[in-house]
Formats: sequence, C-alpha cells, structure tokens
Amino acid sequence: MDLVPALEEPLRQPLKSLLGPATAKVMAEHLGLLTVGDLLHHYPRRYEERGQLTHLADLPMDEHVTVVAQVADARLHTFASAKAPRGKGQRLEVTITDGSGRLQLVFFGAGVHKPHKELLPGTRAMFAGKVSVFNRRLQLAHPAYELLRGDPEESVETWAGALIPIYPATAKLESWKIGKAIQTVLPTAREAVEPLPESLREGRGLVPLPEALLKIHRPQTKADIEDARSRLKWDEAFVLQVALARRRHADAQLPAVPRRPAPDGLLTAFDARLPFTLTDGQQRVSREIFDDLATDHPMHRLLQGEVGSGKTMVALRAMLAVVDAGGQAAMLAPTEVLAQQHHRSIVEMMGELAEGGMLGGAEQATKVVLLTGSMGAAARRHALLDLTTGEAGIVIGTHALIEDKVQFHDLGLVVVDEQHRFGVEQRDALRGKGKQPPHLLVMTATPIPRTVAMTVFGDLETSVLDQLPAGRSPIASHVVPAADKPHFLSRAWERVREEVENGHQAYVVCPRIGDEEDDPKKSAKRKSPEDEAEKRPPLAVLDVADQLTKGPLQGLRVEVLHGRMHPDDKDAVMRRFAAGETHVLVATTVIEVGVNVPNATAMVIMDADRFGVSQLHQLRGRVGRGSAPGLCLLVTEMPEASPARQRLGAVASTLDGFELSRIDLEQRREGDVLGQAQSGARTSLKVLAVIEDEEIIAEAREEATAVVADDPELTRLPALRTALDALLDEEREQYLEKG
Repeated sequence: MDLVPALEEPLRQPLKSLLGPATAKVMAEHLGLLTVGDLLHHYPRRYEERGQLTHLADLPMDEHVTVVAQVADARLHTFASAKAPRGKGQRLEVTITDGSGRLQLVFFGAGVHKPHKELLPGTRAMFAGKVSVFNRRLQLAHPAYELLRGDPEESVETWAGALIPIYPATAKLESWKIGKAIQTVLPTAREAVEPLPESLREGRGLVPLPEALLKIHRPQTKADIEDARSRLKWDEAFVLQVALARRRHADAQLPAVPRRPAPDGLLTAFDARLPFTLTDGQQRVSREIFDDLATDHPMHRLLQGEVGSGKTMVALRAMLAVVDAGGQAAMLAPTEVLAQQHHRSIVEMMGELAEGGMLGGAEQATKVVLLTGSMGAAARRHALLDLTTGEAGIVIGTHALIEDKVQFHDLGLVVVDEQHRFGVEQRDALRGKGKQPPHLLVMTATPIPRTVAMTVFGDLETSVLDQLPAGRSPIASHVVPAADKPHFLSRAWERVREEVENGHQAYVVCPRIGDEEDDPKKSAKRKSPEDEAEKRPPLAVLDVADQLTKGPLQGLRVEVLHGRMHPDDKDAVMRRFAAGETHVLVATTVIEVGVNVPNATAMVIMDADRFGVSQLHQLRGRVGRGSAPGLCLLVTEMPEASPARQRLGAVASTLDGFELSRIDLEQRREGDVLGQAQSGARTSLKVLAVIEDEEIIAEAREEATAVVADDPELTRLPALRTALDALLDEEREQYLEKG
C-alpha cells in the first residue's frame, strides 16, 4: 500500500485545514469517503452546462436535487404567526426559471436576510434541496445555493470550464461543497498509479489514469468526459474481473474427489423410470455438470433458468451421479416450505430408489432424508445418524444443515437452491463439511442477463436452461386496474370461480401477512407520490382471505399460507392444496419458488405494483405447470401513466424471464444486484453500467483471465495488486475467498 501514499491520506487528519473536520466527518459517515483516493473516485453523476438550463419541469418529488437556474423574481412577505404575533414574521418567495419550467423557493424567519440581498432577479446560481409540493406547486424550502457570478477569488477557480460537475450528494453536504473538496485534492491525482497493464491500456487507446481523474472532475469539453469515462469503466471492469479470475484460479488448484456415476447404477435406474424424455437443454447442461464432477478440482457452476425449466431434475441427476460414485449430496433450500416440497417431489420421482435399506427398496436405492430446524428430536437424531453412517445418500434441508452437529460420511456435492437468499458464510460452512472441498452447484430461478451473471458470479461457470419441458402450458397475464375499472376486479374473482368449477385451483398473493402490529409511521411511508393507493398499507393475506370467503369466493374452500405459521401447519396446508382439497390458497411470497401444484391454473396478485419485476415473474411461474393453460392477473390501483403500471405492463407482455430481468435491471440499476453479491450493501460500480457495458465486461474478463494465468500473484503488476486491495477491503476479500 506504500505505492500511493498521497492517495491513501485519510481525509480527516492532514487535510483538516483544507476540508475541515466537520466536512470530513460527513463524507465518512454519509458517503463512505475516507481517503484522498476515495474522494478522487467519487465521480460526478452528471454535468450542467453554463449555457444550458436544467429542466425544472422534470424534477422528481421527494428527492434531493441540484439545479442551475436564473432568478425570475423575489418577493418578501410579512405575516403574523405564533412566534411573531404582531405581523413581524417574514417569508421570502423566490421564483427561479430555466426556460422549461418554474420553481418556487421559500425562506423563513431570520433565514430570509442573506438570500434577499443575494438572489436578485437575473442572478444565476446552483440550488440544492428536497422537492416538495405546496399549494399544488413544486417548491424547495430553504435550499442551499451557490451563486455563479464568476468572482475572481472563488467561482472562476472552482467552476473552471463550461461544464459544472454535479456530484452524488446528501442533504448534509451539497454537490458544490463536494466539488470544492475535490478541487482541493485534485493535484494529488497526478500521483495515481496505473492499475492497467501498459500493453492493455495502449492497445485499447485509453488515457492514463491521472489524466482520466483530472478530466472527469474538470472537463473542458464533452470529449474529455467521454475519454475519462471510457478509461474509468475499464478500470472497474478489469480490476473486478481480475479478482474473480484469481478466485477461479485458486479454486482450480484445490483438490476434489472426482465423482463418476457407475455404469449401471442409481442414475441409470432413475433415468429408466422417467415417464418423459429430458429436453435438449437438460441433457446439454447435465453433460456439462457430469464433465465437471469427473475432474479432480471442485466444480463451481451456476445453473440458471426460466421458471419451470426443470432445474430440479438436472440437480437431482447430478446428486444421483455423486451417490453412484460413493459420495453424498446435500441440497440447501431457503425455506422449510421449499425444503419439504423438494423432499416430497424427489422421493416421488425416485420411488423405490429412495427406499435404501428398506423392504421393497430397489437394489441400487439410497435414503433421502429431510433436515429442518423444526423437526422433532427423535426424527432429527435419526436423520443425523443416517448422514454420519452414509446410509443417506441425499439430504435436503434448510440452514439446519449448517449446524456443527451435522456430520457427513463423505460429502461430495452441495446444491444451493435460490443462491441469492444465502449468505456467504452459510455456503462456506456447508462446503467445509466435506473431507475435501465438495463440488458446488448453485441454482437460481431468476434468469440473470449474461453480463450480470459474469459480474456477480464471475467465479462460477454458467449453465443456462431456457427451454420449457414439453407439456408446459402458456400463461396469459393481464393487468387489472382496480381503481380505474372496479368491474375488472369483480371479473377477476369470477374467473377464479370458473377455474375452480372446471376442477382447477388458484392462488391469491398479497404483500403482507396482516397479523403484525401496524406501525402507522411505516404504513404511511410512501414509496412514491404516484397515487393515493401508496398511502394505505399493502393488502394483507388475513384480511383478503376473510373478505373473499365472505364475498366473491363464498362457498369455496379458501386457506391461508404465510411465513409466520408453525412449520407443521404450513406443511399441512401445502399438502391439502397439493391434494386438491383446497380450492384457493391466499398466501404471501412463501410460494414464490419451488412450489409445484400442476392443478393450480390461476393466480391473482394483489397490489402487484409492490413487487419487483423478477419476483412477479417467479410468482407467475407457479401456474401453468400442468396441461391446462395458466392465468395470471396483476391487480393494481396505480394510475395508467405511472412507472409502476408500465412495469406491470412489461411483465404482462412477455414470458421471457431474461428479457424481464433486463428491464428490471435497467430500472433499478445494478446496485442491489451487485451490492448484495459483492459485499452486502454497497455496489462497487461507479461508472460501469452492467447492461450498457456488456462488451467491456466480456473483454475485461478475457484480459483478466490471461493476466492471472500468466501471473497468478500479480508479482509483475504491483499497481494492479494495489488497486485490487483497494477494491477488496477485508469484507469483500473474505467474500471472494468463501464464494
């Protein structure tokens, strides 16, 4: 780390005289900026041109904004109030304009004097504050502002050039204050050390890093910004891909026991039992997995696919291959409902092959045990014994599998279902239970665009199932605008009744359970001011079930399912629904993954705008699993023009999960995708946009793989090693090591 001493300087000490301890404290606490280097890598979000005016007409509500505009007029009013009963209260109203719209600024009390003197008509300034509505007009109350008057001391120096950088800011620290702090430390950018190998940088015509930092913070032209961004995107993509390539390289050095299925063993017997043929996709992915299992270093594979593409079948065949080869396989599921469901369906699919050691069990049979936290002591003891002795070849369980008491005879394969719900420590603990590192197969039902998969799971080889098995039915999806057209909602319940009359079943999904103590503050907290609908709490399972039983679905057998029920009760409800005894299941998102009831053909999602795009797609995948066509109705009270309605329209218009996850990602950006995968809360991407910059990420992966193959420890590239240390603070380093 001694390579970049100037950039490693903490902001709070040596620069006290420049930044001030208060500013340094806010930067650390609110923006996570601790060193000079952190500050230099806090890039502008966008740029304002002095000659151009900001679009006031497009300001988002309830967000902290920075605008550049001109004062149109200013009026000082006096009024009487409790604090100033004699009419001595003062209110300054300033109207600013940018040609596209007008915005009112309001200052009160003693705060009016300075702006009254400075904000004269014709004055141009930057204003920062939170947009609110008063008397049906947009306003900023007590905004911070910075005059753009070009006085020789400050503004010419601070806002040199025609482009004004607007930084990601907080209410406690405005964009221009961050800009001034950056101008203070900008000279140290010349000491920034190049992380990119020289041949790569020159081969791609990228500007040197010091130049990129100067150009991004102090551009003279738009071309400067482009040069800087191209270079900084490469830095981010390349350093991240080097981290992942080193992970893959290190994993390839670990020893693992090759697992090859016996020629006429369990897998062959299972395949002979199947009443259908596997899809081409399932066969192709199975071959990739079997090739990996046969090697002497651990498999690390991500199996992703459409809802209902048959991932469980592929995973089960991999587990049977490992049992054939004398090992054991463990499947980790995120919820008890899902673990029980997997256990039930795997035992059914295997038949007598799952009755190892029992009368009537087939010759090649093994035992399939379930292990969850809520099992009784005797059943649990029995399951643990079967694992230790090796009697059970396959175990399916929840986090209970990770506990210290759980010992395996010879763990050869770990299958993690719904990867994004498990912490790294949990995956690591389970992998640590093998005598040698077991093979790892990670499954996700959220189809992830290739670039996101490469960025987030770049250490895993990826297999994609994008073909649905034969016999799957199409699902028709429709948006039901309950506020605009209440009769559409009545028709939705009629459709549910029709499905039940035709011998089918239905789900009704709600965002909330309804037995919690409602915190009025929480329920009133609005996601967006789009509509009155947002002001009420989300609809709840218990309330909706009650209303349906007494109203539109009277006479049908309606049951509820949610996460706070006792596990035995949950299991009993699912069994009754699977057996066709219950007509309508009103549930939370506990049914989101893995629940398989082919006779359920209809789903009504209440307050559908409260769910993410991928989640809606997952939920919808619970219907249309049999031969009858599926129906999914997305109920919302959002107005037609709102982004929420557009999102629901997108879900209704396509069944392609890969396409939907791209839409989802473009709307939400990759912060939550990457943040969750890399290090918990933060995204490590500042200028790189995963979807837009697909090519850079793919090329960076190739370059990084070549660099790491040639020099795994990066001994000849000390500056790259330094950049890696900066990206991988301790928390991320552990993350990458554990996988």
